[in-house]
Amino acid sequence: MDVRRSRTKKPDKWLATCPDFSRPLCEELRELVFRWEPDLTESVNTNMLCYSGVKRVCSIGAFLKKACLTFFRGSELPDPAGLFNAGLENHSIRNIEITSLDDLDRDALKALLRAAVKLDASPDTPPPPPNKREPFPMPDHLGAALKMNPKAAAFFESLKPTYQREYIVWNTFVKLQETKDKRLAETIEALNKGRKWAQRKG
Repeated sequence: MDVRRSRTKKPDKWLATCPDFSRPLCEELRELVFRWEPDLTESVNTNMLCYSGVKRVCSIGAFLKKACLTFFRGSELPDPAGLFNAGLENHSIRNIEITSLDDLDRDALKALLRAAVKLDASPDTPPPPPNKREPFPMPDHLGAALKMNPKAAAFFESLKPTYQREYIVWNTFVKLQETKDKRLAETIEALNKGRKWAQRKG
């Protein structure tokens, strides 16, 4: 998503300065939002047209070869038509990237926008818990080295999973045996000194 400084704070001028390809897409999306949810407030923020109720509900972004309709609490919305096609890995935001409006299911989009506005009107509804990241597998050579170095292993176990992951990933994606051996030695030395991965050369 483009988060550059906005070209202007005026929606009409913002539309006029959109790329040639995405301008008509953005104009029609804007018209649909106004038609279906006229009570939303329009503004320009982070170079996007934003529509707000209690909080920001959705936004329209203009790009060289596409327009993007973003729902800020999209992960909480029903999407039986499968309109969301980008940002699916995000915790809350979901995007609909559009290169043509010819095949856009307007009824499904209208239902999605209505659901987003209804959700926004219920601020006490808690967001879903964050997705837990799957643990990264311990490489065999690092696991074996930790077993042979109790002090290093003890400090490694005391680290939060995020910091453990840094060492694990660093020792996983390496091809040359020479580099593999060097990183392993640096890892054990740093852990013995009680240092996190970012501090290993300190």
